[in-house]
Amino acid sequence: MTVEHDVSIRDLAGRLPRSFTLGVAAAAFQIEGALAADGRGPSGWDAFSEKPGAIMDGHSPAMACDHYNRAPEDVALMRELGVDSYRFSISWPRIQPDGRGPFNEQGLDFYDRLIDQLLEAGISPMATLYHWDTPLPLEHRGGWMNRATAERFAEYSAAAGRRFGDRVDQWVTLNEPASVVLNGYALGVHAPGQGLLFEAFPAVHHQMLAHGLSVQALRAEGVRGGIGVTNLHSPVRPATGKVTDRAAAMVFDLMLNRIYADPILLGRYPFALRLAKPWFRSLPKISDSDLRTIHQPLDFYGVNYYQPVKVAAGQGTGDDLTVPAEAMIRIPAHQVPYDEYGTTGFGWPVAPDHLGIMLRELKDRYKHALPPLYITESGASFPEPDHVTGPIQDHQRIDYIAGHLRHAMEATAPGGIAHDVDLRGYYVWTLMDNFEWAAGYSQRFGLVHVDFDTMERTPKESFYWYQALSQARKLQQG
Repeated sequence: MTVEHDVSIRDLAGRLPRSFTLGVAAAAFQIEGALAADGRGPSGWDAFSEKPGAIMDGHSPAMACDHYNRAPEDVALMRELGVDSYRFSISWPRIQPDGRGPFNEQGLDFYDRLIDQLLEAGISPMATLYHWDTPLPLEHRGGWMNRATAERFAEYSAAAGRRFGDRVDQWVTLNEPASVVLNGYALGVHAPGQGLLFEAFPAVHHQMLAHGLSVQALRAEGVRGGIGVTNLHSPVRPATGKVTDRAAAMVFDLMLNRIYADPILLGRYPFALRLAKPWFRSLPKISDSDLRTIHQPLDFYGVNYYQPVKVAAGQGTGDDLTVPAEAMIRIPAHQVPYDEYGTTGFGWPVAPDHLGIMLRELKDRYKHALPPLYITESGASFPEPDHVTGPIQDHQRIDYIAGHLRHAMEATAPGGIAHDVDLRGYYVWTLMDNFEWAAGYSQRFGLVHVDFDTMERTPKESFYWYQALSQARKLQQG
């Protein structure tokens, strides 16, 4: 660690509020492996991953990081890292293989052990109930295009609440419903691989309903932890001042942000949907009863922030996404790059200043309805070797995390652009390199390098930087 790093760490640590949470996040399907072990049923992602060409270079999630068999080792890494909290996800098909009916005791036991290990290590568990791994039998019945999936999700939520509710500190119902709808059902580049475009919007409402029913189920079980949801949020800007570009940006903002946050936080879908009715014609007629179910009081609201989005009218090429999508060329708008910023391995702009802009937009839109916030994911992939003999000098990742944390602290400090936002924590995506969905193992986001041939874990320089930040914060605050 350089002298410059030491100075910047002390400065950043001094900006963190006393109760601010520093955490790391991961998802079951991306790290667990053991897809057929101990009674786990298949998920929609299992099936999608077997389709030729669906996953880059034919990579398989069958092993992933082998976390299912190495959880104690990974918890030990987190203890060494010194984080306050670990946001993990519970695999629905691991504890309820058919998505309905009996629950799998061996799967439940795995998460019992994981939660107990975290608590023993002094790490607060934040459990996400759904991080995209829908049980395959439910996917065969329509998945999130079928309203019944929301009802099944409530039953699963209740079971998780009964089993783990005495020890989990915070619950996240859904992770990034926007990504599920847009990548999975609209563009077909993620599971279940459907290219429905604007006919996919029933999957929006059914996930929103699932969220509300899940909150009700958890509260009915008397869980002691706080309850929230995590949405992907990206500030959306038009490429130019042209009316057509501004209209395209408005539609993208609806699709990425407001169609999910508005019903959850305000109890209604955005009025602007009426102005863009041709785009959202498949959204079903919504009853007041459904809206009341969706609009549950929340203890916190999770935000996944990676990048801002710039949009222009007119057809794109399909290559303006992380994973090229032929379906994208069938809509009259496309993303354009932010040339003024550097990019990650995924080609995403590194724009920490837009994190403050996004926080300001959320407060302006939702005002007193906005609960306390956590940045539940923020991180970056960069090209790194498959095999290492020691810590990678991943200074770009250090700069990314430091820049985003610093901008978040400046934005929410007195006089900052988002001074009235109650921001309570930041979770780095991710603890260790993993199976990055359709990109396979080509994108490394981790603070810990994983050799996918040997499963050896090697902390990177960013791991030790984040560790030093946690230590400095604790020393300064006593």
